Amino acid sequence: MSTLERARCGLRAHPLALDAAVAAGVLVCMVVGSFAAPRDQHGITWGVRTPEPLGLLLMLAGAVALVFRRRHSRAVLAVTGLASVVESVTGDPRAPVAMSAVVALYTVAATTDRATTWRLGLLTMTVLTAAAMLAGPLPWYAQENLGVLAWTGIGATAGDAVRSRRAVVQAIRDRAERAERTREEEARRRVAEERLRIARDLHDVVAHHIALVNVQAGVAAHVMDKRPDQAKEALGHVREASRSALNELRATVGLLRQSGDPEAPTEPAPGLSRLQELAATFRSAGLPVEVAGADQGGALPAAVDLAAYRIVQEALTNVRKHAGARARAEVSVVRVGPRLEVTVLDDGPGEPGAPEAGGGHGLLGMRERVTALGGTLTTGPRYGGGFRVHAILPVTTTTAQGEPV
Repeated sequence: MSTLERARCGLRAHPLALDAAVAAGVLVCMVVGSFAAPRDQHGITWGVRTPEPLGLLLMLAGAVALVFRRRHSRAVLAVTGLASVVESVTGDPRAPVAMSAVVALYTVAATTDRATTWRLGLLTMTVLTAAAMLAGPLPWYAQENLGVLAWTGIGATAGDAVRSRRAVVQAIRDRAERAERTREEEARRRVAEERLRIARDLHDVVAHHIALVNVQAGVAAHVMDKRPDQAKEALGHVREASRSALNELRATVGLLRQSGDPEAPTEPAPGLSRLQELAATFRSAGLPVEVAGADQGGALPAAVDLAAYRIVQEALTNVRKHAGARARAEVSVVRVGPRLEVTVLDDGPGEPGAPEAGGGHGLLGMRERVTALGGTLTTGPRYGGGFRVHAILPVTTTTAQGEPV
């Protein structure tokens, strides 16, 4: 964060200090302006004059009122407007007390609605200009009187423009937040519906057949010694029930597969021992991958080993899909005491539509897998570009119910 950004954040955190600084600046401008007086009609040559004590007092009152312009904007406008009217009627009209009223009018326009800005803006412009033209010592057509009209109009217009811009920016932020919440809720809803459907299907498939197998196995065990023929028949029923259960399970799981997937796994579940092989597949697809610190110094629980592998696999898949054609990835798997830390970094600029932290089924699936093992997962953009996925997995894992894996 730059020095300017830090200063802006500090001023936003202390608005009263900012208003005091603005009031001090306005006071300096009014005092300096009160000492200057034009000598000719064109205002080219300037002389020095001494302001009246009443003018200095009115300037101080207007500046002090500006300190509270955010909390009581309308009251501050009334005070500064009254000071300007008094200065126009009793003092030198070139003493710029009206500057404080212009700042107060800007604050009212920036913090209220447009209708209020119109009402108070026209009232302020009319009162100050009429006081200067009708009750002031100068002719009504003097440029000082017209300057009051112009500056009050500029203050109201600038404040309304700032308010409109803030409203547009806030509306854009609100729409983005609503879209983000809707996307996350939709992802969670789809995952929950899919889980419910799979659980219902598996229950329907397994419950009946397992219950039948249990009953027939009990019968076979009971009559094994005395009636072997009946035991043989019961074991035949067990075999048929188990075959039917396997067939229906295969059909249910097949609904989750896509075209071209093998019908059943033909090798053990992958782990970190195949990390180099996984990185090689992405290198062959055009994604440079560097693997660092993959030596774990001991065997890992199967659940942790599989989860770490799947996290790296999903993170690299996201890099390949969303980080851009020139992205590079770095994978680090380090065991630190009782924890395993998995980090996947990339330097890609990203592409339109790339998932952000917390969005999409891939990141949601990684988070659920890590949470099930009692670990933590953090994802998000990197400073300077790219994306970071960092998972901490406990080597001695527990489930969400506190049971050891």
